[in-house]
Amino acid sequence: MRVAADAGDAETLLAAVPATQRVAIVDARFVGHLHALRLGLTDPRFPAAAVPGAVTVQPAARQALTRALARENSAAIGSVPARPPAASEQTDAATLTGSLTERITSALGADDVTVHRPELGTLVAAVPADPQSRNEARQAVAAVDDEAVRLRSAVKARDGFFTTHFISPYSRYIARWCAQRGLTPNQVTTASLLTALIAAGCAATGTRGGFVAAGVLLIFSFVLDCTDGQLARYSLQYSTLGAWLDATFDRAKEYAYYAGLALGAARGGDDVWALALGAMILQTCRHVVDFAFNEANHDATANTSPTAALSDRLDSVGWTVWVRRMIVLPIGERWAMIAVLTAATTPRITFYALLVGCAFAATYTTAGRVLRSLTRRARRTDRTAQALADLADNGPLAGAVAGWRDRNPRIRLGSPVLLAAIGLVALGAALLTGNHWAAVAGAVVYAATSGPALSKPLKGALDWLIPPLFRAAEYITVLVLAAESKVNGALPAAFGLVAAVAYHHYDTVYRIRGDAGAPPHWLVRAIGGHEGRTLLVTVLAAVLAADGFTLALTALAGYVALLVLVESIRFWVSAHKGGAPAVHDEGEPA
Repeated sequence: MRVAADAGDAETLLAAVPATQRVAIVDARFVGHLHALRLGLTDPRFPAAAVPGAVTVQPAARQALTRALARENSAAIGSVPARPPAASEQTDAATLTGSLTERITSALGADDVTVHRPELGTLVAAVPADPQSRNEARQAVAAVDDEAVRLRSAVKARDGFFTTHFISPYSRYIARWCAQRGLTPNQVTTASLLTALIAAGCAATGTRGGFVAAGVLLIFSFVLDCTDGQLARYSLQYSTLGAWLDATFDRAKEYAYYAGLALGAARGGDDVWALALGAMILQTCRHVVDFAFNEANHDATANTSPTAALSDRLDSVGWTVWVRRMIVLPIGERWAMIAVLTAATTPRITFYALLVGCAFAATYTTAGRVLRSLTRRARRTDRTAQALADLADNGPLAGAVAGWRDRNPRIRLGSPVLLAAIGLVALGAALLTGNHWAAVAGAVVYAATSGPALSKPLKGALDWLIPPLFRAAEYITVLVLAAESKVNGALPAAFGLVAAVAYHHYDTVYRIRGDAGAPPHWLVRAIGGHEGRTLLVTVLAAVLAADGFTLALTALAGYVALLVLVESIRFWVSAHKGGAPAVHDEGEPA
């Protein structure tokens, strides 16, 4: 910390600080809570931030700060009077010049630097102009416990019923305990993952004691899962890598637990791998619906509808808020249900309840979003259309068909979502025949419609449905063909393949959310795109015997997993080391 006498002194001190470091300027007259300063000066997500009496900039905005100080210094030099002012001309300096930090903040905004101003609520941050104002500000500071405010703000503003009433009342104190001992959110995230993996291992034993231990450990893993985000908000330790780890590990924990339940059931003579894979497919498709709908309305203009207005009115009635949050089965309610049923019943009953609950939640949310889309007069942007196209994951086969469509513009093929639905129906009908060569023919039709579905920008009212339709088509094809093979190992291999592909699709979502774009084209081509993988799996089922098909699924799962994991880890670690802007993605309500 350095003390500057004026703007010129501040400019000199600033020049001595390396350009790669963050700097802050605080008015010496500042009165306020420590946490108000913490919110304004230490949040890594923004290039510049300010509260009354303090302003900070990241390295990306250092030049703008230097220019602002230079202008302040020049203005101060130009305003020096030729003679001392007479007594009648003297004016309080604070009234005459105002706060230097406020003028710098305004100058940064004028220089096209986005300055974040955190919501302080009851916290105090002020630059008193006289002794009376200073005394009043100090009394206001004493009247508010900033540590209590800090603990409350560590909890998500919008969370599920189970998390709000059964986890957050004590997990915030665990977050503070971790902060006091120097633990990072990423360390807590990793501990949550390891706990869930141990829970999956306990479930895989197939014993009642193992199932009880698995349920308890799953709840403890969820407590840690809430704690890592609360620790990030409590200590303002946000990072690109942390957001990716938190989101990715949530999916890894849940799906590893499904596999553990299936292994435990198999030890007792009950094969529930189809149910486990079905639960993973349903949950992944639910998430893709969420992601696609949110991206479709991310920056749409005129984005209002009667359905949305009704939803807002329902939110004004207290009890309906909790009911509507619970029936969508968010992660807190979902994991609590899984944990209790694991300990008290069997894996089969657990999966039945999970499938019914998730199916109802998916129907409720998807129907509501379709109604909103049909009644909403939204004009979607090019960014939205590109994000939906990236989420679709079209490969080289669809690209070739789309190229043919572009060369023949006179051919009219209908709306994008209609083409996607036709391909899905053709594939589904072929799979229902039970004939593998019919499935190949259905996959050919599916691939042929996938390209034209993306031949024009996805700006239609229901075009956001295309990515989830493609996910359902590919995943269900793998499930059906593996189940029809009726050999040991086919469904576990299919589980591994869908898990690897789902990871790729989740990774695409997290990159788009972080404004990092989609995965590289070479990766999409190397793993075939959704239509290429679907066609390949149907061909493998048609030409190979059941045992060979199982081996082929295993090899394909390993190949896809290796490529997507290596490239994904390389990308996120490089982004973190390269100083990518920190993000904090709240994800789905807990």
